[in-house]
Amino acid sequence: MTAPNYELEQALRAQGYLRVAGVDEVGRGPLAGPVVAAAVILNPEDIPAGLNDSKKLTAKRREALNQILLERAEVSVAEASVEEIDKLNILRASHLAMERAVAAMDPVPDYLLIDGNLIPAGLSLPAQAVVKGDAKSVSIAAASIVAKIRRDRVMVDLAQQHPGYGWETNAGYPSKQHREALQNLGVTPHHRRSFKPVHNILYQE
Repeated sequence: MTAPNYELEQALRAQGYLRVAGVDEVGRGPLAGPVVAAAVILNPEDIPAGLNDSKKLTAKRREALNQILLERAEVSVAEASVEEIDKLNILRASHLAMERAVAAMDPVPDYLLIDGNLIPAGLSLPAQAVVKGDAKSVSIAAASIVAKIRRDRVMVDLAQQHPGYGWETNAGYPSKQHREALQNLGVTPHHRRSFKPVHNILYQE
């Protein structure tokens, strides 16, 4: 598998789109916590080495790259809350987080590369959806790293308020420890009530 590159961005820059932002979200699958999105515009003269899909990097490497990106790229991070996930559904909430991350960029990007196969409805900027984008575009890979680091930190904080669910290591995903804690300790305010394992516990016959 080849590493992501800057070819998509380069082609867009050749068309006059100089500020190309990669956009990605993290946290669709967990049973607890917000969904977090990031938008990142890389400096074409200063692209950090080793950018890749956040899931393919070690925690240490992710942390190091996140720090470099915060110093050397334009970065915006936003989230959608558990309440919004339950009200809207996880896909729409993840798109809302993406829309917020893009909206917070100043000045706005010229073009967006969105991870996935859909462009969020609330985005009015020129954009294209890139399936498995974090494996193709370094800008999207950068956004995946920033979003994952931010979300992991949120879950570590929440783990201190609600010990026993293992959020500091499972980030709210349905690990064995998390599922057992749901049964034994119950549902917290940070659990997604629209997700089946949580819903089933709340509404057990």
